[in-house]
Amino acid sequence: MKLNALRFPLVLILIMLGTTLLAQKNVTKEADAMFKSSRYFEAVNLYKDSYSKVKSAKEKKLILYKIGFSYYNIQDYDNAKGWLSKAVKAGYQDPNAQFYYARTIRRLGLYDEAIVEFKKYQALVPDDARAERYISECEMAQDWIDNPTRYMVEKDPVLNTKAADFAPAWANKKHTAIIFTSTREGSAGDNVDPITGQSYSSIWGSSQDKKSKKWMQPTMVDEGQEAINNGTANEGSAVMDSKYKTVYFTRCSTKKKSRLGCAIYTTKKLGTAYTEPELFPIELNDTSVAGHPSLGLNDKYLFFASDMPGGKGGKDIWMVKYDKKAKSWSSPINLGEDVNTSGDEMYPFIRKDGRLYFASDGHPGMGSLDIFSADRVGTSDKWNNVENMKSPINSSYNDFSIMFDGVAERGYLTTDRPGGRGSDDIYSFRIPPLKFILAGTISDVDLGSSIPGVSIKLIGTDGSSIEVLSDELGYFEFDQVTGSTERYIKDETSYTLEFSKKGYLNGSGQETTLGRTESTKIVHDVKMQSFSKPIRFPEVRYDLGKWELQVNDEVNSQDSLDFLYTTLIENPTLVIELMAHTDTQGKSGKNMILSQKRAQSCVDYLVSKGIPVDRMEAKGYGETTPIIVDATINSLPTKEEKDAAHQKNRRTEFRVLRDDYVATAAEAVPTTEEAPAEGAESGN
Repeated sequence: MKLNALRFPLVLILIMLGTTLLAQKNVTKEADAMFKSSRYFEAVNLYKDSYSKVKSAKEKKLILYKIGFSYYNIQDYDNAKGWLSKAVKAGYQDPNAQFYYARTIRRLGLYDEAIVEFKKYQALVPDDARAERYISECEMAQDWIDNPTRYMVEKDPVLNTKAADFAPAWANKKHTAIIFTSTREGSAGDNVDPITGQSYSSIWGSSQDKKSKKWMQPTMVDEGQEAINNGTANEGSAVMDSKYKTVYFTRCSTKKKSRLGCAIYTTKKLGTAYTEPELFPIELNDTSVAGHPSLGLNDKYLFFASDMPGGKGGKDIWMVKYDKKAKSWSSPINLGEDVNTSGDEMYPFIRKDGRLYFASDGHPGMGSLDIFSADRVGTSDKWNNVENMKSPINSSYNDFSIMFDGVAERGYLTTDRPGGRGSDDIYSFRIPPLKFILAGTISDVDLGSSIPGVSIKLIGTDGSSIEVLSDELGYFEFDQVTGSTERYIKDETSYTLEFSKKGYLNGSGQETTLGRTESTKIVHDVKMQSFSKPIRFPEVRYDLGKWELQVNDEVNSQDSLDFLYTTLIENPTLVIELMAHTDTQGKSGKNMILSQKRAQSCVDYLVSKGIPVDRMEAKGYGETTPIIVDATINSLPTKEEKDAAHQKNRRTEFRVLRDDYVATAAEAVPTTEEAPAEGAESGN
């Protein structure tokens, strides 16, 4: 009895141990089956259950890696980082653990840390070129974050839930209604997707409130009918034709928790109901999928993503073209290696101008799926010049499924970046208008004092015109139109400023916002010339004892007179006296005659350019009004200094006689826009 009593517990222990080992083995085997079939969400929990039960250190390390890798594939990067870090630190030998650990850190946007981890992987597998590529992309992504584009990206407060909400598409011509994909509560059916752990996706819709322009609470597009959303498959990534009568959408069917693949279906909208969906005619083999349809170019092109044979690797962007005569679609055409890579290219969108947008993890990017653009080559069926849309459109997380509001630089996209409400969220984006202010201070060129009451007229190349007065401090400003959100200064526009005030020479200036990429205050300070006294202008030179304008390789006195020409054009009411002076060398009588001829030669030149002769009087002053008197000149120590002083006395000036000139109809006075061309021609 005692023997039997002793044997009974021992047998029981052996039986329990055998049962535990069998259960442990079965859990691990089931987890491996889930892992192998990509059912990572289910695999994670099974591996966690088996981890505490296995005794082998080697097997524990493998489970750590598989849990981390499973989290990586369901895009839970925070958990992926923790578990992959444990696998690496535990000494799991497969370099893939280090590789995916580095990629996880990159996808979290920790670029400096990621570079360090990619270099560790590079040391383990020096022949793998991916390490150098990802290091370079980390550096590039950080630069894009530090120097973002002008786009603003904001999450939508109504369209999103804690579930996945993604792939928006317009649902009416006014772009005040959309359809999108969601796994939110209330979607068709009660089944859970074994890959994501969320409800199967359905197609939902929303419209904007007419008054507030905000989105209203979404509803399923076929609620109560279940023509599209049948609850037994993932439906979504839909698009409507240009008449908004036909819907093209993706359906990923399942059977007994197994994926049967994805294909494109169509249905027609009849009032508020939909016809029974039909399979879109794209031939797929048993292992290929197709989805993410996008119509464009007058509904003659349908773009989609597929991994069908003939691609460049992973999922590619393909298209089919509609033959109106045959009333059928062409065979699929791959968009080629300019667009497609060995990675995945998905979620195409085509704009009216033919520009293609798509998501890719194969082109150089910021971490996960990034949004790219490609130019259409003329009117051909080719696209090139692929460009990353950079930050903030893209992030280290998944950014995809962009759509634009017509030709405007605004629309919606999908992202799973932090800060949203759920795994995937719909965000709006736009380029806010640049804000420019044009301002300045007007002062007296001689006195330096501010000039109040100056009229400043602003004329834009867009046809705009506005006039303001400088304040008591001589300050003027063109900012925001009073009582409006409109601004005086617009982007990609050039402006002419005209300044005028009684007793001062009119002035003008130019400013432009062409090519400016940042909001800024443009400062345009102005110095105005009073004509209360004679005004000097650039030196007009003559040969010794001559009165002809000096024109040679070194000096062009005609260029100097063009200053006065411009002044007279900008001040059409002025009548002036053109004053010529000589130095004190030579006989005073001859100097008087010489100065008169020099003044006349200036007048003759200006008349030849179209200035009316009755607006000018030539007056020679000889040596009667020197700037530097002889006593001062004679006291200078060197001949060079004396010659320079005499040169200052040989000058040409003008003074305003009247400010009431009125041109006759017969006088064809050129404009300042013609002046440079004529002046340049005369100087040759």
